Amino acid sequence: MIKQQLSQKLLQKLSPQQIQLMKLLQVPTIALEQRIKEELEGNPALEEGNEIEQEYADEGDEYSDAYDEISESEKEFDFSDYVSDDDDVPSYKTYANNYSADDEDKSIPISGGASFHDILETQLGLRDLNDHEHEVALHLIGNIDESGYLRRDLSAIVDDLAFTQNIRTSEEELEDLLYIIQDFEPAGVGARDLQECLLIQLEKKGHYDEALANAREIIRDNFDAFTKKHYDKIVKRMDISEDELKDAIDEIIRLNPKPGNSMQQSSANLEHIVPDFLVFNTNDELEVQLNARNAPELKVSPKYNEMFKDYNRNKKGASKSQKDALLFVKQKLDSAKWFIDAIRQRQQTLLLTMNAIVEYQKDYFLTGDETKLRPMILKDIADMVGLDISTISRVANSKYVQTPFGTFLLKSFFSESLSTESGEEVSTREVKKILEDVVENEDKRKPLTDDKLAKLLKDKGYNIARRTVAKYREQLNIPVARLRKEI
Repeated sequence: MIKQQLSQKLLQKLSPQQIQLMKLLQVPTIALEQRIKEELEGNPALEEGNEIEQEYADEGDEYSDAYDEISESEKEFDFSDYVSDDDDVPSYKTYANNYSADDEDKSIPISGGASFHDILETQLGLRDLNDHEHEVALHLIGNIDESGYLRRDLSAIVDDLAFTQNIRTSEEELEDLLYIIQDFEPAGVGARDLQECLLIQLEKKGHYDEALANAREIIRDNFDAFTKKHYDKIVKRMDISEDELKDAIDEIIRLNPKPGNSMQQSSANLEHIVPDFLVFNTNDELEVQLNARNAPELKVSPKYNEMFKDYNRNKKGASKSQKDALLFVKQKLDSAKWFIDAIRQRQQTLLLTMNAIVEYQKDYFLTGDETKLRPMILKDIADMVGLDISTISRVANSKYVQTPFGTFLLKSFFSESLSTESGEEVSTREVKKILEDVVENEDKRKPLTDDKLAKLLKDKGYNIARRTVAKYREQLNIPVARLRKEI
């Protein structure tokens, strides 16, 4: 049975303007320009330039009565019906080179240079091979990855050639052709693993040097011990001195473990860091500035504003089509105004937050000494500026600050606290800096284990467990003691 009843609920909803501001807050400077460009392209009522006082804002209430009079069916319209097709042709269209500076260039760029596989195929063409061998060798080259390695089993390649190209071959023939490819440049190409790659490079260096001979024996017969840095075992097995071992290792570390990378240009886009904030130290007075790109000059279109005022002057005699057109104009004007206000609020929130961070970490920003960083969490800054923690998180996310000591990710200044023996709260980043310095200055012949590092930090007054030392070491990308060992 259906019943009607009254109920009271308390709901919290964000307005579209608040959602827009939250989204803009988490956008870094380098992406803000693209976001503004998208808004300019999608809203003709928004223009670049200095903002001027807009009269339509004061007349909004006057227009709202007419807006309410428009029915839902009348609000559906095509604005192109009110735009004349008889506009003057732009002058640049009459020129021979009739392209505007804003026209998109849709020509397809042609890349230059030869790829890594092209270089290998060129070298293959210089070898005396029959058609069958040439086709098989080409297939082998096609299976070499960008690092220069042949990762697939030869048996699988034999099957591929039989099923896809109807070419009968054998693993022995593939092995012979692979040796030819391994003679190509760069040295080490076509290897099936790191050990073979290093051996190929050492073989190409010749046989007249004792250090090279020892290096080849180390890679060929003691590769596992070498990768684990069990140098004592190598010295004992090969009956050589530590100096001879050191000379051999010097030869090995000069080899290229990824020969393919040396013959190709990186296809990754280089992303330059654009700082969102600039911090200056003038006579021990810290000043925070926003990057100029965070403060674009935007304004509401005067043309659209005039259209709105014309309607207000003649609204009593306005036709349905004029009401529909001006409804569209009002929506675009409101959207433009909201966007400009959101950008302004973004600037204020960013500056307010960054000033609080600089004030909280003043000792660091004055000296650049990481050991002077105080423990700081999002709540500390949120309490200082009177904003929500989620807002501070959005500000800190993906933002960079340029200081006299370098450019840093803003969230790197946030860290948990750690108690010392004296009861003082210190930043975990301070502990990581000390740990990094200790490892850098250790005796590489006898690197410190995690237990010894924990004991050393305790001697300095930091209460820290061995497993925490291991966690911080991994976060700093410092290998275990055995892999830090040097001769």
